[in-house]
Amino acid sequence: MSKKPLFESFLPVSAKEWKQKIQYDLKGADYNESLVWESPEGIKVKPFYHADDAIKTSENLIANSGWYIGQSIYVGNTKMANNKGLKAIASGAESLSFSIPSDEINIAQLLNNIDVNTIPVHFNMEFLAPKFIASVLDFTKGKNDNIFLNVDAIAQLARNGNWFENFKEDFTNLKEILHQGFKNSLSIDIGLYQNAGANMVQQLAYGLAHANEYLNAFASEEELKTITFKVALGSNYFFEIAKLRALRKLWMALVKEYSLKIDCHIIAIPTKRNKTLYDYNTNMLRTTTATMAAVMGGADTVVNMAYDAIYHKDNDFGERIALNQLLLLKNESYLDKVGNPADGSYYIENITNQLAEKALILFKSIEHNGGFLKQLKAHVIQRKIEESAQKEQVKFEAGEEILVGTNKYQNEKDVMKETIELYPFLKTNPRKTLIQPILEKRLSEGMEQKRLNDE
Repeated sequence: MSKKPLFESFLPVSAKEWKQKIQYDLKGADYNESLVWESPEGIKVKPFYHADDAIKTSENLIANSGWYIGQSIYVGNTKMANNKGLKAIASGAESLSFSIPSDEINIAQLLNNIDVNTIPVHFNMEFLAPKFIASVLDFTKGKNDNIFLNVDAIAQLARNGNWFENFKEDFTNLKEILHQGFKNSLSIDIGLYQNAGANMVQQLAYGLAHANEYLNAFASEEELKTITFKVALGSNYFFEIAKLRALRKLWMALVKEYSLKIDCHIIAIPTKRNKTLYDYNTNMLRTTTATMAAVMGGADTVVNMAYDAIYHKDNDFGERIALNQLLLLKNESYLDKVGNPADGSYYIENITNQLAEKALILFKSIEHNGGFLKQLKAHVIQRKIEESAQKEQVKFEAGEEILVGTNKYQNEKDVMKETIELYPFLKTNPRKTLIQPILEKRLSEGMEQKRLNDE
């Protein structure tokens, strides 16, 4: 048997030769019109990528510690939330994400029997209270490295149109919270922009500009060691992988400008934007695509959403299916065994760099025009997101962007009116706000409302 390496028998083929062969096979059809498509971000996607296209990324864009299976829990009742958390851990969850609605929640009761030394705990607080944070610190003293406060005053302004109190008081409270000693205090909710219809370049640029407001205010604070990015992922699989990689790349570049070493913790969850009321089982396919992209893109924590979350109250079956999806990805698909699975993919590396470059240009434009908060108050950010969302909506209604079971392959016998427990559409609550809030809306809402009325 010859010991000559197999691939020495084959001559290398250049990208130019591949393209010539494709053009020949097209029999006169235009290569660019037939095979090249353009993403909403203005990225032209070719039918093949070659070593000639390779743009090697020098940075490590994957978390070194692997990824955690997360479980999201709303703390309406402290004891029930604690039981739910313990049950989730027993079922395979490795991290808990508690949504805290008020400062009356008893932290000792909430974390009873939960070992925060081994189980990272995220608090998503719907208020800003240093005294409450102090109670968390007292209870977790000496073991708070795994506690993430996820405080985000700017997201409160963007989502609700008002600060918790006002700009000065909110940032004073943020500074006080940082001084209490938590290294994982601040978060950036990029998912808000995605769920409202922003394209990926906008999500990255707005997230970076959002984070830069905190760096401008708190870069001198030694306690600022980690910032958590909450990211929502859709169905464009390879682009979503690239988006997470681009986010980490951009973050590393930004903190380098401040001569800081601040970790970037990415917590990923499927977007609500492409979820549907009708043919709801297809939501499981969408969440599988999103969570798999999250893992391949290097998320630190992946939290799934139940297939029926938009119209059903929390239920054991939906939550168990959502958790099982992550367990299958980790324990049976072995997606925790490869350190950087997307590394070396010419296609993904190319998209990663294009997304990062375009986002950096937009970020610099935002900073040149006064920064994120100034543009948010001038409603520039809201207008740009609305424009992007409208373009996507037009494509959806024209059938160019497909949600199976909703605008394609509808089951005419599918009825939902009697099974809805939660209002699944955009809620309007006219009130006085400082700015126009950024509104999250699913693509299929208008079509679904019409179908419900016709049932």
